[in-house]
Amino acid sequence: MSLDALTTQPVVQTERFDLRPLRASDIGLLELFAGDERVATMTPSIPHPLPPGVMQAFVSRVTAEERSEDAWAMDASKSGGGELMGVIGLMRMDRNQSEIGYWVAPQFWNTGLASEAVRALVEANPMRNATMFASVFQDNPASARVLVNCGFDYIGDAEAFCVARNAKVPTWTYLRKL
Repeated sequence: MSLDALTTQPVVQTERFDLRPLRASDIGLLELFAGDERVATMTPSIPHPLPPGVMQAFVSRVTAEERSEDAWAMDASKSGGGELMGVIGLMRMDRNQSEIGYWVAPQFWNTGLASEAVRALVEANPMRNATMFASVFQDNPASARVLVNCGFDYIGDAEAFCVARNAKVPTWTYLRKL
């Protein structure tokens, strides 16, 4: 992938909100929402309690010129909604693949936000991948439903370490051919 393709991260529009690249001004809301134990314990990498500087480091990492992951804010300010309601990202993998991950702030749960964001990012396919993978903790069936509703196929069980739980957690793994 050329450096130009790597540094350019598109805005992906949906009817209700835009997926836009994260920016430094998002750090306060990222700390607020990712600092919620209900969010952190459903992700492998967000610690709880959230130490100072974690979200600053995350934004710096995903906005760096050379990076292995792109992340977008779910931003509904165009329709009078929240400027940051959740985050969705793609981690580059080998063989023209990526891994999709997402979380939504608890006040926006059960609104279809995650499904709409996943569907929009899959359709946009900004990394031009042939395949996207995702895994969810088995105690998060709502997130599994999002993936199935967006055309991902279950391919097996595994486990992942969850920083917030300080434990290995059983996962379900999904794949979507593009």
